[in-house]
Amino acid sequence: MTSTTEDEAILRGVLDRWKAGVDGHEPRQVAAVFTEDAIFQGLRPYSVGRQGVADYYASQPLGLRAAYRILETRRPAPGLVLGYLSVDFSFSDRPTLTVRLSVLVTRAEDGWYIGHYQVSRLD
Repeated sequence: MTSTTEDEAILRGVLDRWKAGVDGHEPRQVAAVFTEDAIFQGLRPYSVGRQGVADYYASQPLGLRAAYRILETRRPAPGLVLGYLSVDFSFSDRPTLTVRLSVLVTRAEDGWYIGHYQVSRLD
């Protein structure tokens, strides 16, 4: 299994919405990109569901911005796309934090949503 243009397009569609919410400090907009029962692991203890995602991003500092690069994609089953990314989170008052992000996006009747989100620090 390898990356495909179609899988990358699916991921970009979801991740561009995520990025817009992060960059705009719009926690509810970020949470809307996730499934109702999404497993979310940022850099703090995990949560399940959109409310946990909204709470996490509401606690982030103003000026936080995300820049992502897709490193790998896989299609483990129909209606699922796995993405492995490098993400630079930049801040207005401290150095940029580069992390690795794994997302599993799932197809719903009205589009694609993140069902699993796992961040790993590089240090």
